[in-house]
Amino acid sequence: MKTLTLPVVRAPLSPRLVLALRNPATMRRPRSLSRSKVPRSPMSKKTPVTISDIARRVNMTPVTVSRALNKPDLVKPATLARILEVAQELDYVPNAFARSLKRSESMIIGVITASVDNPFYSEMIKAISREAKKHGYTIMLVDTDGSEELERKAVDTLLSYRVAGIVLSPVSDEPEYQPAYLSRLSNGEIPVVQLDRAIHDSPFSHVVLDNYHSGLKGARYLLSQNPTMERLLVLTGPAHSRISEERLKGVTAALAESGKQVQLDVFAGDYTLAPSYQSTLDYLLEHSVPDAIFGFNQLITLGAMKALRDRNIPHESVPICGIDRLPFADIFGIPIACIAHDASRAGSSAVTLLLERIQDRYLPKAKVVIVGELENGVTG
Repeated sequence: MKTLTLPVVRAPLSPRLVLALRNPATMRRPRSLSRSKVPRSPMSKKTPVTISDIARRVNMTPVTVSRALNKPDLVKPATLARILEVAQELDYVPNAFARSLKRSESMIIGVITASVDNPFYSEMIKAISREAKKHGYTIMLVDTDGSEELERKAVDTLLSYRVAGIVLSPVSDEPEYQPAYLSRLSNGEIPVVQLDRAIHDSPFSHVVLDNYHSGLKGARYLLSQNPTMERLLVLTGPAHSRISEERLKGVTAALAESGKQVQLDVFAGDYTLAPSYQSTLDYLLEHSVPDAIFGFNQLITLGAMKALRDRNIPHESVPICGIDRLPFADIFGIPIACIAHDASRAGSSAVTLLLERIQDRYLPKAKVVIVGELENGVTG
């Protein structure tokens, strides 16, 4: 396996049909209206204009119209001008999906994410879109909201659209998570690159964060801020997530190298704000304020800070470190220390790996690691 280490640098709802039940004896039969007298609703759905429609209007063959729209250099200027004029009049929009089927190619990259509300993921998705545009691709984004069933449907949907490739951030990276769609994606017909989370033992290339060293660096920073530390509160993602496990290994390694006897209080959550908030509240009800707090992502850190605020504990009174930047925190004068990763580089790296495999399906599995570094740390 090639390993690269990079430094930090609804479909609309169907309308409901309401039926009013009446006494048949009292019902009046509506008068029949001729077709010409039925008023057309201004909101009625417009039928898409086709090449055949344009051909009938200009009195030419569909082949000639198709050639003019797709290979204009092969058509006489006067003919081309007439066809383009009528196409504009009729508001013709090319069917990119049908065209991709005909050419056996697609210019769409599917993106499946379980955390579109996570600021770090939002930044990665923006980078994916920008990098795809550079190469003429458009992204089709599906948010699974952490649902395994929605993830399965997302894969089915993207495969039905015959996308060129898929950037996948699965709902779980726990070893037991082996979704049924894996066999369909593993046949190599559509390239797949995993981002941040990776399915255990999957054959796909992936872009991941350096989770072990993120935990190590964060814990080292907190130890430097409180040399007499006795209790460290750590708020993680899912207990059996490999991301959580690697970050926690880094934390325990930092404590071991310090030689200090530090009580490690670990509470697992799901990488969202609510469980972290509740865990911190519960902890503060049963214990005194910890000597330091380590949150394993942005939302987890925010949840802990919200709990401190609700208990009237100034966040400045407790050394806090998170993994990845708190969005807009600097604007409000609360620059919380964090181990920051370059989300834009992670997203663009995923697209780069994917495009390489679109061009060559036989490239070996590759791994890109995004290294995090301390930001907003207080020194001295």
